[in-house]
Amino acid sequence: MNALMIGYARVSTNDQDLTIQKQALEQLGVHPDRIYTDRGLTGTNRDRPGLREALAACRDGDTFVVTKLDRLARSLRDARDIVDELTERHVSLNLGGSVHDPNDPVGRLLFNVLAIVAEFESDLIRARTREGMQLAKAKGRLRGRQPKLSGPQQQLLAEVYAQRTRTTTELAAMFNVSRATIYRSIRRTAIADEANEFTRSTSG
Repeated sequence: MNALMIGYARVSTNDQDLTIQKQALEQLGVHPDRIYTDRGLTGTNRDRPGLREALAACRDGDTFVVTKLDRLARSLRDARDIVDELTERHVSLNLGGSVHDPNDPVGRLLFNVLAIVAEFESDLIRARTREGMQLAKAKGRLRGRQPKLSGPQQQLLAEVYAQRTRTTTELAAMFNVSRATIYRSIRRTAIADEANEFTRSTSG
C-alpha cells in the first residue's frame, strides 16, 4: 500500500476562511480529497470531528500534514498526545514542510519547544482578551446582551399579549423578532411588574 499524506486545517471562528490553509496543504503534496477540516473550534478543544477523521485516516507509513503546529494543538499536553498517537501508528508529522521525527531525541526536543511556544501564544491571547474585556467594562462599553425590543416596545407587547387577540407567531411577525424573544420579553415585563408591585406594597 502506497504511503499517503493526510492534511488537516482548522480555523477558530465560522467567519474565517480555510482556503489559504488548504492551498498550502496542496502545495505540500496533500491531495484535496485527503484534507480534513474543522471550523469554529479552537486548538484548545481536543474534541474536533475533523481532527478525529484525519487521525483515523492515517495508516502505517503515512504522513500527517498541518501548515503550523497551532492549527493542530494549542496546549503542550494535547500536542504530545497527538504525536504519541501518530508515533505508535508509525505516522510521520509534517509541519509546514518540515518533517519531525518524534523517535529522534533532537526531533522530539524541537517538537516540544514548538508545542510550548504554541501554548504560550494561546495563553497570551486569552490574557489579552481578558484585559480587553476588563478595559471595555471599565469604560462602560461592555454591558452584556441588550434586549432586542426597547422599553416602550416591550410594554406595548405586554398590553397586546394581555388582550389575547394575537398569537405569539403573529406578535413575532408584528415586532419582527423570534417567538423566543416574545416569550422572554413577556416574562421580563411580568417580573418587572411584580417587582414594582412589591415595592409599592412594602413602601405603603
